[in-house]
Amino acid sequence: MSDSSKEKETAETKKPKAKTSRRKSKEQIQELEIQLAEAKDKHLRLFAEFENFKKRNIKERLELRKTAAQETLQAILPVIDDFDRAKKSADSSDTEEQFSEGVLLVYNKLKTVLDSIGLKEMESNGEAFDPELHEAMTEIPAPDESLKGKIIDTIEKGYLLNDKIIRHARVVVGK
Repeated sequence: MSDSSKEKETAETKKPKAKTSRRKSKEQIQELEIQLAEAKDKHLRLFAEFENFKKRNIKERLELRKTAAQETLQAILPVIDDFDRAKKSADSSDTEEQFSEGVLLVYNKLKTVLDSIGLKEMESNGEAFDPELHEAMTEIPAPDESLKGKIIDTIEKGYLLNDKIIRHARVVVGK
């Protein structure tokens, strides 16, 4: 074989090898691009999931702060009820008992502090009975047609803490 024919053979055999290596390179590039896209997608999903976790965690913390005092306030509610009864008794005209000025100041201050925490009394007399808010203790014949299905008397006040029920109102309903 002559040198020129050897050169031709070598050049011809090199061309297919170059094409094959280019194809392999392109395939590798495409494969790497796919892997990169998958990694970016996975990263974005993890980032979004983490952001959602942070938001959920912050929301739960705020909710916990709002209701952290719930157990303590539930324990204090009977004391508030007793205060209310004593004030109501002292305010009525048919008793000689009086609510001393000091006790009245303490009562008002306690109410103010509890209001600032977010404790609110439920207004229930004359309202329509709602089992979500009220606990019916008994039903009595309504003295008036307009009071049927409505609350006639409140036995025990209901309370909300930051718009969440911590004690249902115990009521008498007209039938």
